[in-house]
Amino acid sequence: MRRAQTIAALLTGCAALLMTGCSGGGTAADSAAAPAVAAERATAMPAKPDRAADGDGASAVAGVQVTRQDRQVIYTGRMTVRVKDVTAAAEQAKDAVTAAGGHLAREESHSSGRAEASAELEFKIPPSRYAGLVARLGEDLGERLSLNQQTEDVTLQVADVESRVKSAERALESLRTLLAKADTIGQVLDVEREISRRAADLESLQAQQKSLAEQTAMATLTLSLVGPAAAVPAPDDEPAGFLGGLRAGWDSLVAFLSVLVTVVGAVLPWLAVITPPAVLAAVVLRRRRRRTREPDPSEA
Repeated sequence: MRRAQTIAALLTGCAALLMTGCSGGGTAADSAAAPAVAAERATAMPAKPDRAADGDGASAVAGVQVTRQDRQVIYTGRMTVRVKDVTAAAEQAKDAVTAAGGHLAREESHSSGRAEASAELEFKIPPSRYAGLVARLGEDLGERLSLNQQTEDVTLQVADVESRVKSAERALESLRTLLAKADTIGQVLDVEREISRRAADLESLQAQQKSLAEQTAMATLTLSLVGPAAAVPAPDDEPAGFLGGLRAGWDSLVAFLSVLVTVVGAVLPWLAVITPPAVLAAVVLRRRRRRTREPDPSEA
């Protein structure tokens, strides 16, 4: 009996050991495979966005850089200033413009006495110094009589001309490549004719590009200097709308009547010379016609 109990106890202990070994081996295998499975799942599943970092959507565009496009603007102005001495004021204006980085482009002067002298100067001024220099010249030189300024944004026009220039250059390169591959004289002549036409178009576009670059690189100020007794034409403040049309119509009527009176005055001396002989000739012709129509009494 005791022997049977001992055998049963040994069998139970062996079974327990076997169960413990099996469970321990399974756990080790699972632990070894766990990192590989986790890595595979991490690769297969997309990463979820971080809600806290996303906020109101700012992180979605955080890496986008906005490029600010420089505006291409043409500045032009015309100012009239009454000064005591035109020559001295012109030299002062030249010095001020030169100090601001500009230069004199054109000068025209009329000297009929110091008090009635006048001068017109055209300056090229850097756009960044334009406004301040205009205000300074109007205050320092003398009495500013008038100031007209205009600005024109030509950014789109500059971009369009630049794009067309690049397209024309690429087209010319393609045509020159095609010319090298031409086989017959007819093909060569056709390609050369097209190259000449495209080259002329490119030169025209490049001239436009250069003109726009010069106008946007420097502002233009036309300064008129007049002496103390010089006459200054009044600005044309013609009203718009009905009153403007009425004034224009009246001015046209006055101009027409003035021309008509001038023509009549020029014709009257000729009429004074031509009319008497013409009237005398008409009277003589009428008398002759009456004589030919009246019957002869001797024949009756």
